[in-house]
Amino acid sequence: MTVKSILKQLKPFDYVFIGLALLLSILPAILTYSHLAAKTDQASIIAYVRINGQVVDQFELSKDTPHQEVTYYPNDGQYNIIEVDGERIRVKEDNSPDQIAVRTSWISQPGELSVCLPHNLMIEIQSQSPNEEEDQLILPL
Repeated sequence: MTVKSILKQLKPFDYVFIGLALLLSILPAILTYSHLAAKTDQASIIAYVRINGQVVDQFELSKDTPHQEVTYYPNDGQYNIIEVDGERIRVKEDNSPDQIAVRTSWISQPGELSVCLPHNLMIEIQSQSPNEEEDQLILPL
């Protein structure tokens, strides 16, 4: 079958269905991107460093965040050097055999992760709206 023979078999209403299917297939990506863009404009971006599932440190990622390097020792003989540079964070160096977290390099957007499985270390970036920050400061009675 050639392309011309296929096009001759299509009816005008088929083109409407094809166009609608294409639109519906890319609509979730467009909505997700616009939602994340709007959310990060008004929210602060926080990078959480977790070891064995527990938050051990957090960094606000913004233009005002100073450059710093922090070393973590998850277990005996293991180390991870985390580098924070303004609006981005990465695992700069570790002594794991596969170096996946180091190869992940810089992350900066909400939802991004950098994981070092042998050390059970994870960096997760989340956005936090100003209202959520105020809610967290209120202690329950």
